[in-house]
Amino acid sequence: MTDRPTRSRAATEETSGARRDRERPPAPEPLPHPVVDSHCHLDIADGEWLETSEAIAAAARVGVPRIVQIGCDLPGARWAVDAAATHDALAAGVALHPNEAPRLAAEGRLEEAMAEIERLAQAHDTVRAVGETGVDHFRTGEEGRAAQVESFRRHVDLAKRLGKTLVIHDRDAHAEVLEVIDSEGAPERWVMHCFSGDADVARACLDRGAFLSFAGTVTFKNAAPLRTALVVTPQDRVLVETDAPYLTPTPWRGRPNASYLVPLTVRAMADVRGDDLETLCRAIDANTEEAFGGPW
Repeated sequence: MTDRPTRSRAATEETSGARRDRERPPAPEPLPHPVVDSHCHLDIADGEWLETSEAIAAAARVGVPRIVQIGCDLPGARWAVDAAATHDALAAGVALHPNEAPRLAAEGRLEEAMAEIERLAQAHDTVRAVGETGVDHFRTGEEGRAAQVESFRRHVDLAKRLGKTLVIHDRDAHAEVLEVIDSEGAPERWVMHCFSGDADVARACLDRGAFLSFAGTVTFKNAAPLRTALVVTPQDRVLVETDAPYLTPTPWRGRPNASYLVPLTVRAMADVRGDDLETLCRAIDANTEEAFGGPW
C-alpha cells in the first residue's frame, strides 16, 4: 500500500477544529447486527491517531465489519484504491473533493486530475464509488464555483459511464446540487453523504432516487431539522457513516472520530425514528449493499 498522503487543503481545514482532545473514546456496546460505515477517511488518521488495521479491527469488534474508504484528492484516491485492495473489509471511492477542484483548475491541472480519477475508478473491482464530489458554498467562494460545478458534472458522467455509485458532498448548496442532478440525470445509485438538509430537502433527494447517509451530526443538539429529515426517510433508503475523523457523535464531539463509534450514531438514529435497533441495523446493512453495488 502507498504511504499515507499529505493532506489536501480541504482536509487540513476540516481537521483543524478536531484537535482539542486526542484521547480515544471507549468502545460502545456492539450492535445486534452488522452495519457498514458508508463513508470514512482512514488515510487521515493512519499513522497519526489510529492505524488502519487497528481501526478496521476495532470497528469489527462492535459490529461494523466493513467500511467505504473515500479519497478526496489524487493522493487520497490512490491510497483508497491500494487500501481496498489490501484489506477485505474496505471498498473505495475516488474523486476530487469540491474544494479541491477550483485549486486544480487554477493550476491548469483539472483535466489531468480527472483523467487520473477515471483511471483509478477502473483500477480494481473494490472501487465501488465515484465520490465525494459535489458543491460546497461554505469553503469555496464565487470565484471557484464554476470549477466546482464543472468538476461535479464530470464526476456524475464518470459514475454513469462506469456504473459506479455517485457519492455527493453538499455543504450549504442543496439547490445547486439538485440542479446538477436534474440537468445531468442521476446515476442508477447515488448517495447524499453526511446528509445535512431538512425534511423538504430529504424528500427532494428521495424523489430522485437517492440514499441518505447520516453521520454523527444527527446526535448534535442543534440538529433538530436533520432529525426530522431522518424520520421522513424510508427505512430502505437510510445509510450510516462516520466521515471519520470528523463529526464525532455525542457524547464525544470534539475528539477524532472512527468507525468503531458508529454504534453511537445508529442507536441515536433508532431512537429518533422509533425503530427497533436490530431491524434498523439489518435495513442499513442491506441498503448499503444495494447502494454500493452488492456485497464485497
